[in-house]
Amino acid sequence: MPQQTQVRVRVNGEAYERSVESRLLLSDFLRHDLGLTGTHVGCEHGVCGACTVLLDGESVRSCLVLTPQVHGREILTVEGMAGGGRGVDGGGLHPLQEAFREAHGLQCGFCTPGMLMTLLPFLRENPSPTAEEIREAISGNLCRCTGYQNIVNAVRLAAARSASPTESMEVMRP
Repeated sequence: MPQQTQVRVRVNGEAYERSVESRLLLSDFLRHDLGLTGTHVGCEHGVCGACTVLLDGESVRSCLVLTPQVHGREILTVEGMAGGGRGVDGGGLHPLQEAFREAHGLQCGFCTPGMLMTLLPFLRENPSPTAEEIREAISGNLCRCTGYQNIVNAVRLAAARSASPTESMEVMRP
């Protein structure tokens, strides 16, 4: 029988305590144990970026992290980006999500959660990025649909809006 480990973790602001297999990947824990299917699993080798989440505010590939490694830590998934209807026009979207929608920064949507979770800390550190800086930031996230230009446009739109006093790139919590 596989070894079990007790894990306490906060995911999207909610506390969870579970006994998990010691070798359970964080991506599987989020998707299967917690039902947070916005974290997509693509390559399972940390190459594509689809499974990116924030761990204590930093982007990580959840397919490369074992669930026991997150004991006592804070995780943010795409489901936790916005809530409570506080997004643009009360729609519940985070300003970055809204910019992706408006600038057509997604097509099939498979890579989008990982892109968003990569870009949140990037924009926090670099609120006025150039197109080249954006391309560098997302270089570890693979997208087969968009050609990346609309993603760059979406990030520039979100950054421009965050410079205004009515918008903020801070993570909105329910």
